[in-house]
Amino acid sequence: MKPASVTKLWEQIETFAAYGFNKAHAASYGNLAYKTAYMKANFPVDYMAAVLTADAGDVEKIAEIVAECKHMGISILPPSVNESMGTFTVIDDATIRFGLYSIKNFGEGVANSIIAAREKGGKFTDVSDFISRNPDKNLNKKSLESLIQSGAMDEFGERGALLANAERLLTFHKEHMKAPIDQGSLFGASVSPASKIKLDDAPPMHLDEKLTWEKELLGLYISGHPLDKHAAKLQNAKNSIKHAKEHLKGVETVIAGFVETVQSILTKNGERMMFLKVADLSDNIEVVAFPRVLKEHETILAPGQCIMLKGKISERNGTPSFVAEKAKAL
Repeated sequence: MKPASVTKLWEQIETFAAYGFNKAHAASYGNLAYKTAYMKANFPVDYMAAVLTADAGDVEKIAEIVAECKHMGISILPPSVNESMGTFTVIDDATIRFGLYSIKNFGEGVANSIIAAREKGGKFTDVSDFISRNPDKNLNKKSLESLIQSGAMDEFGERGALLANAERLLTFHKEHMKAPIDQGSLFGASVSPASKIKLDDAPPMHLDEKLTWEKELLGLYISGHPLDKHAAKLQNAKNSIKHAKEHLKGVETVIAGFVETVQSILTKNGERMMFLKVADLSDNIEVVAFPRVLKEHETILAPGQCIMLKGKISERNGTPSFVAEKAKAL
């Protein structure tokens, strides 16, 4: 049994906690809101770069923040071996670049080696200089292709040409990795630091392929959007996906978007239906195509298709979902 003094003390603390905890919480959040608002208003680029870095890995949040950056007049560029640090990098008062750590299938060790080589010897002048000055043995085919496909080596050449010459670049890299040993041998074949790689010609990469790679490696489209070529037709879509999700639940409407993923399942009756992830420039949404709709429009309800949909917003598992009634290709 607790002494009376302890019981009385606890009653006083309990009363204070019930009153003071909420007040302290409100004051703390108010203080934090003021400081973040001040930073966003007075140091917008630095603030948004920090927010992007804090939410790195959450694709949906990053997409929202990138959209907010564009609204603020801040450009978001692909990563660059000559400018990017590991995390999102401020380039100037209106530009942020993806960091090298943001690239999927690309190790932090290789990223740190690139940054260290650049800080030691300055920016890379061309692809030969870049390859020869990176001693990291983990610069392999997978990591090199990820650099090229994400746009991190765009200033050295067109992505299609660089990708077509990936094996040649890796051979050049291996020769430079062995060069210090070979140069010490009387008969070893040395590699001159001034030697240059001659790249074979290759067809330029189509924009759709670039966008596919950016989405895969960075989580969103940077060089454009698959819907850009349908800008005029998109005017016929009454609402953006974001607006429909927020304001038109249960109302028949028309949206348009790019089919990113699809998943087919069988109903209890053995008929196929489909769940699609459809995105526009504002947001994305799950689209449900029941058997009848799927049978009528199966050829266009496929990944990579730009489509217009008529239907209603509902909820599935607590999140907005679009039940399609009709579909057509853009």
